[in-house]
Amino acid sequence: MIVQKPAGSGGARAAAAAPVATVATVATVAFVLKGYPRLSETFIAQEILGLERRGFDIRIVSLRHPTDRARHPVHDEIKAPVNYLPEYLHDEPGRVLRNWRRARRLPGYRAARVAWLKDLKRDFTRNRIRRFGQAMVLAGEIEPEVTHLHAHFLHTPASVTRYASLMTGLPWTCSAHAKDVWTTPDWEIADKLRALDWLVTCTEAARAHLAALAPDPETVRLVYHGLDFGRFPPPPAKPDQPSADGSEPTAPVILLSVGRIVPKKGFAVLIAAFARLSHLNWRWIHIGGGKADALKAQAQTLGVAAHIDWRGAQAQKAVLAALREADLFVLPSRIAPGGDRDGLPNVLMEAQSQALACVSSDVSGIPELIENGTTGVLVPPEDPAALAEALGRLIGDPGLRARLGAAGLRRLQARFGQEAGLDRLAAMFGSAAPAPANAPPRTLRRHVVTSEP
Repeated sequence: MIVQKPAGSGGARAAAAAPVATVATVATVAFVLKGYPRLSETFIAQEILGLERRGFDIRIVSLRHPTDRARHPVHDEIKAPVNYLPEYLHDEPGRVLRNWRRARRLPGYRAARVAWLKDLKRDFTRNRIRRFGQAMVLAGEIEPEVTHLHAHFLHTPASVTRYASLMTGLPWTCSAHAKDVWTTPDWEIADKLRALDWLVTCTEAARAHLAALAPDPETVRLVYHGLDFGRFPPPPAKPDQPSADGSEPTAPVILLSVGRIVPKKGFAVLIAAFARLSHLNWRWIHIGGGKADALKAQAQTLGVAAHIDWRGAQAQKAVLAALREADLFVLPSRIAPGGDRDGLPNVLMEAQSQALACVSSDVSGIPELIENGTTGVLVPPEDPAALAEALGRLIGDPGLRARLGAAGLRRLQARFGQEAGLDRLAAMFGSAAPAPANAPPRTLRRHVVTSEP
């Protein structure tokens, strides 16, 4: 069977005029990740597992070793072997030197070095030097059966993947998400979009931003992550009993947030809002990694520390249990200094899967999921007063919480299941052109482990 490469593929290896006809085969794809496994990147793990179940042979390349102590069950279901590149080049000098010798024999090495030196002049940092060293190791150790490179995140992983693609002649693609979309310099985004075959991103807001920077806007495509309803099935029916409304000290309304403690999540704004809710009975549970000292000090100063339960990073089973324990979910996302912001946080979809009413901010891709006043409540970012008003209204009205939660679940099930996105990705990988017949030969070595050290 002959298939056409999708129109809009802008890779440097694509033919300049006629579309490329290729034999339809399931690709062997190397996924280049910043770190693996990560509790906060369940969406990547679910994507890899979904593609494996569709017959793809996935290899994982990680730029960093894992730092989370726990793992999600999905990580144990993934079969892909993992190759950990040198996190810092000086940690494995012998390995870097061996692969420099291999990479420099590749006909594409000179072009990769020229591209890297051009980037280095505009971004003279140790990180930029490390990216090229990691790319040499990737190019030197990648298995011969790999036909495609795919980077998750448009910043560092995409740089390593781009340089390795130039060295090896392999086509490459990318998934862009949140911070990488909004904090990578425009010149770098444009260069990468010119070099790759296609890029997918998970919100329309990000797609429009990236398409405006692309030499060919059709290179950039919207694919929502979606949710795996097998892992987040609807909640079991609850006993028919009165719901808490914030009036009884012995029955506080349980608020839940799940997210790393980083500025873009807006938890400092949320704690400021809590100070305006002293007339109501509530308890806030926070799940997520990061340093909470500053937030705890803020809560102590504002007199709300006794209402807060800090649980730290948790595995998926514990997150699901907390969602079913909660009455209301809140994620007051904001645009952090430097431009970092959320895309479409998976935790909002996870909360809606449990028929939880959600309060969030009208930034980035969040309004693509939550329709204000219909399937949840959106407030302006950086506005503790508006956030407190929304929370106070929902704390005091269990009927409204139930209606919003039910509507959110219905819309989530209708429009944000992961299968449609996985099907589209599988089609894109399956029809991607292999390296052309005149691609430079590769003399490659294995350096693969099956689990993190």
